[in-house]
Amino acid sequence: MTVPLSSGRPLSILIAAMGGEGGGVLTGWIVDAALRAGYPVQSTSIPGVAQRTGATTYYIEIWPEKTTQRPVMCLNPMPGQVDVMIASEFVEAGRAIANGYVSPDRTLLIASTHRIFAVAEKSAMGDGRYDTGKLFRAAKDHAKRTILFDMDQAAKDSGSILNAVLLGALAGSGVLPLPASDFENGIRAEGKAVDSNLAGFRFGLSHGEDEIAARAAVLSSLPPAAAIPALADRIARLPMNVQTFAAEGIKRLVDYQGVSYARLYLDRLDTVVKLGDEGLAKETARHLALRMSFEDVIRVAQLKLKPERFAAIEREQRVKPGQPYTVAEFLKPGVEEIASLLPPAMARSVIALCERKGWTEKLHLAMTVQSNRIGGYLKLRLLAGLRGWRPRSARYVEEQARIEDWLDLIRRAAKLDMNLAREIVDCARLIKGYGDTFKRGAGNFERIRARVILPALEHRIAPAAATDALVQARTAALADPEGQSLGNMLADFEATLRPAIPQAAE
Repeated sequence: MTVPLSSGRPLSILIAAMGGEGGGVLTGWIVDAALRAGYPVQSTSIPGVAQRTGATTYYIEIWPEKTTQRPVMCLNPMPGQVDVMIASEFVEAGRAIANGYVSPDRTLLIASTHRIFAVAEKSAMGDGRYDTGKLFRAAKDHAKRTILFDMDQAAKDSGSILNAVLLGALAGSGVLPLPASDFENGIRAEGKAVDSNLAGFRFGLSHGEDEIAARAAVLSSLPPAAAIPALADRIARLPMNVQTFAAEGIKRLVDYQGVSYARLYLDRLDTVVKLGDEGLAKETARHLALRMSFEDVIRVAQLKLKPERFAAIEREQRVKPGQPYTVAEFLKPGVEEIASLLPPAMARSVIALCERKGWTEKLHLAMTVQSNRIGGYLKLRLLAGLRGWRPRSARYVEEQARIEDWLDLIRRAAKLDMNLAREIVDCARLIKGYGDTFKRGAGNFERIRARVILPALEHRIAPAAATDALVQARTAALADPEGQSLGNMLADFEATLRPAIPQAAE
């Protein structure tokens, strides 16, 4: 695909890169390739600032026609007038979008999706990280076309550096009137780390030029149990931006409960894909996989027995080959966690009895299990072996009902306002963990559902007002797990909706 250019207009490229990422070298490679091919080109740069508060930017203009005359080109980028925006880190892509340099009618956005956290993110009292889900949505909504993947990891995998992968993605995009060989010749001519730079360039090139190969890579990442024709074909029919998340969801759910459970995941995801919004489908694919792999006693045992977990412990503790060590697991399931494994009716009876007797907060089964010793391993293996029983358990039945209700809210909201539907998807972030953590999160979601989401779906609140309220409510709930901030926010929100009471005339 080539960006259509009107005659008499240069092709503009804006690069945002942080210190040490080779933004200047990347600019030099692009300029060199254009000059070698005989195209007029010009570049300028503006230094950034320290502490992750702004990248150094490089601006390039290439005249897309060979000419003996020197065309007039600009020194600085103009909002709405950039053909290619390249960002070496995902929040830098967000800055470019916020500053107006990414346009839906013009701009190809090439960005690495990895994160280097800003000081404000690191110093926040809670989880101060920027919401990358919103960045993905913004990229989809504001760019004409996107090439987004973790280029930092790609550079590490190929033994290269980030700027070479970015160059490959640009070359493979088809936006420049230059063949890939011109860029490769420029890398060779520079004479520095030629082999590794070429490896990174070719990795990026494949992502930029060959979506079929990228799709095959997604499908090949499926676990053997899930890589059956029925599931592979269904993933291939999903929108390209959804496939990676769906493939990861399949991996997770096959491990969690098996192929049939993964098929249920795709069935549910299809109902959201049919709504026609790729951003909504992509975020639903991510959150749905997490919700369907909810943490119960069985899942905790599964995770503690993962071979890769023991390997990570050995690496972190620098355990030498053959050196003995012990892993002590401290478990303290309460009445509700244990009862959740029972059939629904029996679980309700047990919990009701414990509540009447006042045992719910007092009874816990505290134990220490040495998971890398035969006795402790067998205990956890016994719990993990209850995976086949899980669909008959009270927790499973309850969670499936909650998930179906959440999906129904999303579908209903999409008919009113897509932004409202997206915020309902993001509310899944509130529900995680098990025990008290899960109860608080699920309780907060139920309060938001009853006082914001349902009134909006019943046309008692305008969709725009409900969308803003959902953002505020979710932020309050995440900042204060006990729910006091959320309660105050909901009370203030409802107060603004009450009609003013006229004052009696004196």
